[in-house]
Amino acid sequence: MPEGPELHMAARFINQVAKHHKFGGKIVKSEVSTKNPDVEFDAKSYLISAETRGKELKVFLEDKKDSKSKTHILFRFGMSGCFKLTQLDDLPKHAHLRFFTVDEKPQQVLSFVDYRRFGRWELEGNWGKNRGPDPIFDYENFRKNVLNNLHTAAFNRPICEAMLNQKYFNGIGNYLRAEILFRIKIPPFTSSREVLEPLVEGEVKSEGPDILELCNIVATEVLSLDKGKNYDPDSEGSEGSFSEWLRCYYVKGMKNLQDHNGRTIWFEGEPGPMAPVNAKVVGRKGGTGSKVPKSGSSSDKVKSEPEEKKPKVKSEPDEKKPKVKSEPEKKPRKKVKKESEEKKPKQNVKMEPEDEVTAEKRKSKDASKRINVQLKEK
Repeated sequence: MPEGPELHMAARFINQVAKHHKFGGKIVKSEVSTKNPDVEFDAKSYLISAETRGKELKVFLEDKKDSKSKTHILFRFGMSGCFKLTQLDDLPKHAHLRFFTVDEKPQQVLSFVDYRRFGRWELEGNWGKNRGPDPIFDYENFRKNVLNNLHTAAFNRPICEAMLNQKYFNGIGNYLRAEILFRIKIPPFTSSREVLEPLVEGEVKSEGPDILELCNIVATEVLSLDKGKNYDPDSEGSEGSFSEWLRCYYVKGMKNLQDHNGRTIWFEGEPGPMAPVNAKVVGRKGGTGSKVPKSGSSSDKVKSEPEEKKPKVKSEPDEKKPKVKSEPEKKPRKKVKKESEEKKPKQNVKMEPEDEVTAEKRKSKDASKRINVQLKEK
């Protein structure tokens, strides 16, 4: 799932594209995107720009000839949203909202791509009321918002679960919480207040940054991978550098458990006193957790993931069926044939000589009876 850094990279990518391309004409929505609204903005040429806050992104549109004619679209990326720039003939299959370039050949399309279709957009939408300040670009307000609300029910939970609450940790997601807790050496299922309350009075004495400072530092590191070129997954080494940067999330040798919400947390050492009873461990299927949808100029690379799983599911029942059927069918057939073959020759040998002897005896008896009858008559 895209987290705060991925949305910031998407905004950065859109702004980079806008410097080198002109956009105009109708904005087209895909036919299958029925839960999202049409964008009724039609200008021969318009300016396009983007900005983000946590896990939300706004795209601003302004008519070049009429500055009063403008609007914006609020995006939430869901599980797999990102932006791609492609040629019109190479449009991604899951391009659900399309912005077209003008005055260039071949024509380019900037698309919001979302193969799982959990992403949403809203015309003239405002930043979510239940989403807090951005820990990357509004750090001071982010810190105050967390420490001033430790009395709320959100912080009754383990620290790993509180960190997914976007009202306080806007933009922090599954891989970021794992990396932050790993660096500060805090068990994920430690009480939130036990971790955060000492920060209110400045009681924590440590040479390194505290957990809230790491929310800013770790997220900012992702933005700086490849010297700021990580907005484009096609840039050389982009995906590899992210995988190498990960220290805990989906890394071989690390442990994992499902939290109370069913989300998988990766960690090292003990889970902590608030770990769920009989918590499930999720198998590691290979690779790293680096397949986070990213915005860039390539076609949708994430589409291949569900296709790899299908043949594995089908092969298992096909192999088991013939084994179950063949064993019971062969055994009774062999036994029946052997019994019948052994009985037939025994019956033929006994019956043939018995029939000839009895026939001769009957003839001699009949002849003796006739002679006796003739003698009595005389």
